Amino acid sequence: MSHPTLEPAIPAAVEPWHQNLRGEHDALLHGPRPAWWWTGLPPADSPGRQPDGRLTALPQPRLDTCSRESVLAVFDNGWTLTELLFAGLQGEAAFYRPPYHHLRHPMLFYYCHPAALYVNKLRVAGLIDNPINPYFERIFETGVDEMRWDDMSKNEMLWPSFAEAHRYRQQVYTTVRQLIETHPDLAAGHAPITMDHPLWALFLGFEHERIHLETSSVLIRELPIDCVQRPPEWPALHPSAGTPSPFPPTADKDYPQPRFIDLPAAQAKIGKPRDWPSFGWDNEYGERTVAVQAFRVDSQLVSNGAFLEFIQSGGYLDSQWWSEAGWEWRGFRNSKWPCFWVPDGPAGLHQYRLRTLFETIPMPWSWPAEVNAHEAAAFCAWRSARDGIPCRLPTEAEHHALREASWAGTDPAAHHDGIRLGQTLGWNSQLAHGSPWPVDAGQPAASGARDVFGNVWQWHGDDFNPLPGSKVHPYYDDFSTPCYDGQHQMILGGSWISCGDEASVWARFHFRPHFFQHAGFRVVQAAHDGGIIKLAMADSGRQVYEDARMVDDYMLLHHGEPQTQMPWPGGPQRATAFPQRCADWLIDGARQYASGTARALDIGCAVGGASFELARGFNEVLGMDLSRAFIDAANALKKDGSRPWFRRDEGDLGQTLTARIDPAIDRSRVSFRQADACSLPAELVDMDAVLLANLLCRLPSPKSLLGRLGGHRGLVKVGGLVALFSPYSWLEQFTPREAWLGGYEQDGQPVKSADALKAYLREEGFVLRREEEVPLVIREHARKYQFIVTHGMLWQRER
Repeated sequence: MSHPTLEPAIPAAVEPWHQNLRGEHDALLHGPRPAWWWTGLPPADSPGRQPDGRLTALPQPRLDTCSRESVLAVFDNGWTLTELLFAGLQGEAAFYRPPYHHLRHPMLFYYCHPAALYVNKLRVAGLIDNPINPYFERIFETGVDEMRWDDMSKNEMLWPSFAEAHRYRQQVYTTVRQLIETHPDLAAGHAPITMDHPLWALFLGFEHERIHLETSSVLIRELPIDCVQRPPEWPALHPSAGTPSPFPPTADKDYPQPRFIDLPAAQAKIGKPRDWPSFGWDNEYGERTVAVQAFRVDSQLVSNGAFLEFIQSGGYLDSQWWSEAGWEWRGFRNSKWPCFWVPDGPAGLHQYRLRTLFETIPMPWSWPAEVNAHEAAAFCAWRSARDGIPCRLPTEAEHHALREASWAGTDPAAHHDGIRLGQTLGWNSQLAHGSPWPVDAGQPAASGARDVFGNVWQWHGDDFNPLPGSKVHPYYDDFSTPCYDGQHQMILGGSWISCGDEASVWARFHFRPHFFQHAGFRVVQAAHDGGIIKLAMADSGRQVYEDARMVDDYMLLHHGEPQTQMPWPGGPQRATAFPQRCADWLIDGARQYASGTARALDIGCAVGGASFELARGFNEVLGMDLSRAFIDAANALKKDGSRPWFRRDEGDLGQTLTARIDPAIDRSRVSFRQADACSLPAELVDMDAVLLANLLCRLPSPKSLLGRLGGHRGLVKVGGLVALFSPYSWLEQFTPREAWLGGYEQDGQPVKSADALKAYLREEGFVLRREEEVPLVIREHARKYQFIVTHGMLWQRER
């Protein structure tokens, strides 16, 4: 295949993403793929090939005894499975079309993302010295973790051509393979590879690719059916997909009725031992012991047939079954049935087909219902009322109670490929099949529960949370910590396509509750809560900013009059109006350094004081904050020009005041958006000015944000400015100690945050233009104030 150079984009035809359709490769990207497609081994030569020519997934390698050949086999198996999955995309448009919900990147991103991460993490570990393509390793590095179902990224960027992406994968494959073939610590008789060894980054790359094999399959499943075609080497659907699908289905004939089992009280020990000889993600380590109360649980996952009963009863039309957030999501999407159900007849008939990865098939009523967490919780609420018994989702501790004790000592998925895992243990995992199977098809565990592992992921009631004693790993310090936020819900057990660590008994994963995965659920009947962990109930650093009192405190800080912020004559009067003074640094800097005044970005904008002030000097200002409550308050100020707030004087005493935006400020220049500073949308590039005010020491991964400032498609344009203010108040409540920029000793020497920041930004091509100590006062009540001195720096990007 020839690889033409990138050409200028053609004008958008209907939607902006059409600019990526260059028309050069469309004919080549239809049908089964020829030899040029495979940048690694073709399926016929890949480890994991079965006698029928289809591929299955190999288990995780043991890091104490793995051979060079076995490591190569796992790498090749994962690489070829990725390319086999993407071989199902038909035509150029399938690679560039955004998903219908606009919450994720197009498929070309995920075609290159695992390869880019290999390069970046191998560089971090010191296993390779140089980038392969710095531009690609920037734009394909970070995915999207949208805050809400309506946080739709426009994603209008011009992506590289398919030929360039294909060439990049060839280069990365060669680099990784050469590393495996030559690294001395993979020689026969090598010492165990632990998480402190640089080769940990190699196995991190293996597992990251397997995660995206699964998440990419969900995005492909969401594409229009004419964009996909099953590759001949991909595992076949479970044979039950060919059985008749009567309508209406009959319980105990077309799908099994619930079969509840009673489990006694037990002790659950959660956490992977640090010396376990396989790769693990940071959240798996640590230890928690939970006393699990006796509970009653459905031995099977909820089937499509059982979920149809909820739909037919009007469950999607009755708000009483839904949480507030769930009902908002349902209304926004106008959902009336699960995402992968396809209506097959007039509205109200409730006759459906099922969209699988590459086909639409007659509805298999006995397969598990694949839904999001909002839908699963609504079903449980409905069942509680229907059956007169409290029903809910299980907890992580209860999932452990369903398991066989021996699994913690063997981790069965580490010993068998997908085919043998299905044959030996009755787990539908690691691509034993190319789809789910019936909820009563798996082999029951000793507890009596089926599909404890495999078939589909299972939603649980717990928020994603760290185990006591867990620590972030320096090779991927933002893998888990940004999601310990009370906004991500746990999924356990893996699915039919979960491979490697995802299929392990140690796996702990999570998604936002509106997100779709190959995920279903089972029902617990119990009056107690199962020991559920909700971070909003705990001292979660990222939840404190949703509190109504905190909103009032920030309204005072951002919009209070100076005499209200500090009314005492002997107090630090120069420390008031902090957000406005921060904005002035950028406005003044733009004049002095001719850096441009088109667009400014205020990251961690809170309730918008600096954002509105920036509108005095910039044509377009975007304020972004993680807190929905802050963004709602800022938007109220934008809409109305004013907003009431409560000034606290003593205890519950105080006064309601009104914040008003200066009429001289053009509020139409300002917009606000909820976003995570550690995972900013890809389209945010080439800003004239960026403000980071007292933000860094409140992030779970400061380097994730700093890494976005410069480089290809950086937040700041060449010549643009960054104003950075921080008191360096590092607290483990917000930032794991391993991610602190400074404030600790290393090799007996103090590491200061300011020095680390200066070294980092200079390396990224920024020049320091201004540096001062900037005072700040925060009023708590009439007689108590915090006086803070932040370190202010103004940087200009030179390259």
